[in-house]
Amino acid sequence: MQASCTTGRRRDGRGVADSELGPTYTWQDARDAGLTRAQRRDDGVRVSRGAYVSRAVPLSLHAACSAVLPLLPADTVVSHRTAAALLGAPVPHGWPLEVSVPPGTYRPRRRRLRVHVRDLLAEDATEHRGLPVTSGPQAWLDLAAVLGPPELVAVGDALYRAGHLDEGSLAGRLARADGVRGVVRAREWAPLLSPLAMSRPESVVRCLLIQAGLPHPRPQVEIESASGQVVAHSDLGWPEWRVAVEYEGRQHADRRQFGRDLDRYSLMAADGWLTIRYGADHLRRPEVIVDRATRALRSRGAVW
Repeated sequence: MQASCTTGRRRDGRGVADSELGPTYTWQDARDAGLTRAQRRDDGVRVSRGAYVSRAVPLSLHAACSAVLPLLPADTVVSHRTAAALLGAPVPHGWPLEVSVPPGTYRPRRRRLRVHVRDLLAEDATEHRGLPVTSGPQAWLDLAAVLGPPELVAVGDALYRAGHLDEGSLAGRLARADGVRGVVRAREWAPLLSPLAMSRPESVVRCLLIQAGLPHPRPQVEIESASGQVVAHSDLGWPEWRVAVEYEGRQHADRRQFGRDLDRYSLMAADGWLTIRYGADHLRRPEVIVDRATRALRSRGAVW
């Protein structure tokens, strides 16, 4: 799904503008505006029963939520994976949209929609780009029940980095989460979240190393020359043993970026740093990531 756009103009069969609707609308909105069934079929992509996104705009996650929310109970908030994706976290998003309603509220059953029941305080919800969504801490807690630690840490780091949660707000939410599904995992990994992690792969690699029992790597390590000048930054590393970890994404294949990387790695090596480099294929083989980091640390005399 892509980002939404502006209001679209509907036209009748002769090409004459006969009504205007927003980029998202309900069946009742279309009827009130005078659209025929054929016009509605030609213009709108149906998100769920009675909820449409105009073909004049991209079918984005935001637009899909905007279309369906008017048909749901008044206290409905976007939640779980859908909320995390709207807040910028690296989670797969699409159908079904996930929302939450308070206990005792009618729980609608609709295609392309998954409805949860959540007893939320006012601080557990926020408004994001005009939509009611669960807060960063609440979205992360909800996902702790369904994501493994590496992906959960990646989501938490992203929400932290984007300013949607911090140490205090997350601690406050977890303190009153006794009995909530996933809270044990959330409490275990919450202290290890970092706003310094710059991408999902960096977060995943860090989590895999911690899970394996290695000393905790620091994100965004400053590499200093013998004179104390900062000459580079490493994605992850252990300064006490001068071992660095780098994740090489697609952007590193760019010619200019490749040249900058060569210069950075040579500076790091000149000052005694051992750099381990990983790519996308390694994320599918976590045992390789752990084994090579372990061997690199042992080669530098690390004991744990």
